[in-house]
Amino acid sequence: MNIAEVARRCGVSRSTVSYALSGKRSISEATRQRVLDVVDELGYHPGPKARSPRKQRTGAVGLVIPPAARQLTAMQLDFIGAVMDAAACADLDVMLSPSGDGHDSSFGRIMRGPHLDGVILMEIRLSDPRVERLQHARIPFVTIGRTDRPGSWSWVDLDTATLVSRCVDHLADLGHRRIALINRSTGLLMAGYAPAHRARESFVEATARRGAEGFEFCCADEEQAGESCAERLLDNHPQVTAIVTVNEAALPGIQRVLERAGLEVPGRFSITGLVARQWAEQFHPRLTAFDVPAAELGTTAVKLLRERIARPGTAPTHALLTPPISLRDSTGPAVARR
Repeated sequence: MNIAEVARRCGVSRSTVSYALSGKRSISEATRQRVLDVVDELGYHPGPKARSPRKQRTGAVGLVIPPAARQLTAMQLDFIGAVMDAAACADLDVMLSPSGDGHDSSFGRIMRGPHLDGVILMEIRLSDPRVERLQHARIPFVTIGRTDRPGSWSWVDLDTATLVSRCVDHLADLGHRRIALINRSTGLLMAGYAPAHRARESFVEATARRGAEGFEFCCADEEQAGESCAERLLDNHPQVTAIVTVNEAALPGIQRVLERAGLEVPGRFSITGLVARQWAEQFHPRLTAFDVPAAELGTTAVKLLRERIARPGTAPTHALLTPPISLRDSTGPAVARR
């Protein structure tokens, strides 16, 4: 695919296509939009010369977030807020692109044109075509999260595997031998959502290592789903005495079920996990958890992106964050359930 094919499909000259992509000359809005639509349709990626030079910076970056139709979790909103705050401190504007798929039109607009100096991707899959497209287009970018082959670009991520393993160790040290994992939704797992897969794999490894029996439950990111999930857990596995969760949005529903069942926390049941600090503080009793450092993740992502924009030829930087556990009030010694 080349610029001549785009020009032929649009019925314009190659120079007009170049102007539409680079913004070097003024053309009619209708012509520009026709060119951009064909670029999306054909999947054409202009080379560096077809875009305006990166040294002519715009002071704007893109943040690719989950689709607008999907309700954002508090943790996702924290990530977005942290990126916006860090960008503002660096005198950068942020354009939000609600793109969940590397082939949708919103992400296509991120891919082309000179209007952005760089891009931050979040909600990364184990195999993520958006990463490959940005690499091929030679656009400076970083990710909050990483794929299963994360070596060739800059990223910052939470070490989900290590933290889930430490959750299991904490509960096992308290005598818990039947532990449940409340993971993210089945849909996210099927889509290859990296943190959910790493949580699952780490939970299986950690429970086996500690001689505990583990049970995984997939759960949508909402209170009602958390309630249904906790009910299934108690009905199907009444001997479970503790939960590890990576799904903070499910916590209010889980709490309601435990209260109805008369399972006092932590006297008769323990719960811990990876959650935003505000969720941990709002849980009753306050949740012992690894508080997700959203501000640090967002600030680091902006810092790494500024480095990539300023020095695109340097080696990529990787930051894997492992916050300490915050011991609060929701875990205690295991008590056998009858």
